[in-house]
Amino acid sequence: METILPLLRQQGIRALSDEQLATAKSLSLAEFRQQYPDRAILVHEAVLADIERQKQEHARLFAEYETPVERLYALIAFGMRDMEGVAPQYIADLQEYPEAWAVAMDHLATYSAPQTQQLLNEGIRQRLFRSDINIQLVSKILLEQVNMLLNPQVFPPDRYNMAEVFRSIFLYYVRGLCTEEGARIAANHFAKL
Repeated sequence: METILPLLRQQGIRALSDEQLATAKSLSLAEFRQQYPDRAILVHEAVLADIERQKQEHARLFAEYETPVERLYALIAFGMRDMEGVAPQYIADLQEYPEAWAVAMDHLATYSAPQTQQLLNEGIRQRLFRSDINIQLVSKILLEQVNMLLNPQVFPPDRYNMAEVFRSIFLYYVRGLCTEEGARIAANHFAKL
């Protein structure tokens, strides 16, 4: 999937022919069609591979950053960079494959949201995040802010500097969740970006 996944993400699922996908996998067209008699099988495998790739990158980020504040910012920044190269058509196409779409949505519900909640909990225990925040609600807001930032109709890239939009949304929002110590870490983290 490491050769096919980038193509799907950059061009969309429907835009690629079986011939293009077979070439990307170094297979003959007959071999490709035997391995993937239905495009849904390919899409399902691609989603699973993408989820695994994301998890590996998250583990790398968690090894690089110590505090929940830095890790939260790093996850958000990774999500932003990761989505920059994804064609809007890829998401629309993906929704046409119910099983693969369900896997992607389940990943958000069972991995991304709990991961964010865990970071918030850990930050509260370390007194880096305020203890009075609603963890479930804040997790949902953070995920929706990422979606908003990635929506070109909300922030057209030709009109807005995406790094500045990112900073404006997340620096101030996450800093508002922080205690004084957490805000200091947040400011230091953003100064390095």
